[in-house]
Amino acid sequence: MTTSDSSPVQRASEAFVAEFARWRVDRGMSKKQLAAAMGFDASYVSHVEARRHRPTEDFARRAEAILQSGGAIWQRYKEYDELRATARSRVGLPGRDPPVPDQWLPPGTGLVVERETARLSYVDGKYRCTVRRALYNAGTEPITRYLVRISVDRYPDDPARSNRHHRDHPLSWDELALVASCAGEPMEWRSKTDRDALKEAWLLFENAQGRFPLYPGQRTTIAYSWHISVEKWGHWFQRSVRLPTRQLTIEVEFPARMRPVVWGVQTTLSAEEVPLRTPITQELSADGRAVFSWHTETTALHDRYRLEWRFRGTRPLGAVEQPDDWEEPPYAQSSSTDAVRDAGVLQRGENVLDRPVRPLDLPAESGRAVDVVEKLATALDRVEALHPFVRGVGLAAPQVGDSVAVAVVRSGEPGADQVVLLNPRLVDQSDETDEEFEGCLSFYDVRGLVRRSRTVTVESSRSDGTRFIEVYRGSLARLVAHEIDHLDGRLYLHRMEVDAPLVPATE
Repeated sequence: MTTSDSSPVQRASEAFVAEFARWRVDRGMSKKQLAAAMGFDASYVSHVEARRHRPTEDFARRAEAILQSGGAIWQRYKEYDELRATARSRVGLPGRDPPVPDQWLPPGTGLVVERETARLSYVDGKYRCTVRRALYNAGTEPITRYLVRISVDRYPDDPARSNRHHRDHPLSWDELALVASCAGEPMEWRSKTDRDALKEAWLLFENAQGRFPLYPGQRTTIAYSWHISVEKWGHWFQRSVRLPTRQLTIEVEFPARMRPVVWGVQTTLSAEEVPLRTPITQELSADGRAVFSWHTETTALHDRYRLEWRFRGTRPLGAVEQPDDWEEPPYAQSSSTDAVRDAGVLQRGENVLDRPVRPLDLPAESGRAVDVVEKLATALDRVEALHPFVRGVGLAAPQVGDSVAVAVVRSGEPGADQVVLLNPRLVDQSDETDEEFEGCLSFYDVRGLVRRSRTVTVESSRSDGTRFIEVYRGSLARLVAHEIDHLDGRLYLHRMEVDAPLVPATE
């Protein structure tokens, strides 16, 4: 080091050493233990702390990887390196050491998350969570499965109340409708933990067509999504760092008309809950959605990052101003959704929509079948008075509050009879498919792109209990398959691609 750069550079070097030594002590590691973990000779850490050796980029990266300081060690090194480079360039010396080609990882690190993006979207009384992770196998063994965790807490500030709530309204795999993929390949999954408020699943690097393990040195991207109603989800979205993670982005998305207010906190091993160190950004999309996003590249193992929110609702023009802490219930809907609900159609978030129905005992329950068909037809008459469905419309019994296997479909063709489905069963479907936007009367204001077979073969019952088979084609096949999904407790969301967005009906 030259005399000309001794003062500011020396102070920066001392700041780095102090930060490094503080974290070593906080982690309870001796210099010898830390040196071994970093892959250095036992005396090297002592020489750096005694300032007999200057810190290098490689040393700083390894120290950050082992001590997990949340970026504090790395930040001090960058400040030192910038000052040293500036001072050396003034006297014609090379500014910096040759760059380290990649982030150093401790031996046996195993799986590394190079980038995670997690988004929680609110649509008509339900949340949809979508997580994408870019993975790198830095270990020595193939990776054949990946653990995901879904934990709910309806009242995070009142644990006793939350526990009671989830005992009465337990989380179920059926309602979550977990789907996952790896580089576009569907992933099968297996339940690991199944509790009222906690689900854990192994995502398997395999499906019915074969296996695709992640071998050492390979990279891939996995994506998975699930759904949950607002009755089981509080106003928070948390990500916990359980694997070495280089980049993390957390996003929450709401209808702008609900006037969401979003803030964030983080918790580390060395600090209690504090506000996020960087601000949350906000964007307003063209379709009236407010998207809040937060990003970091300084995560540490066991850190937790949480976004929280409240809704201030909407106020008509000219209305008396409400206080800022006034909250509108999260079921705020558009006028068209309200009109469909008023017509007798239950909206997403009702438990009956997430559960398979029971078959009718025919002919013993033929009277019940007639009553339910009439109830569905009446609701469809009301809905069709609100909007002309030129490509057809259908309604299943759970959508009007009856948990039995009955559905009614109207093709939209002038003069065509409505299709009545009693205890229907899909027995065959064509390999030829198409992808179209589907709507649902139980969340009327959005549409989703769904791939279905162009021809389906369905076995149904007559009211006297006899069975018959019918073949449906084109748009009628899509309508029939959609309603049979309802009877299985499945919404069209469950058939969408993991990353496919819901599109406002106005588009």
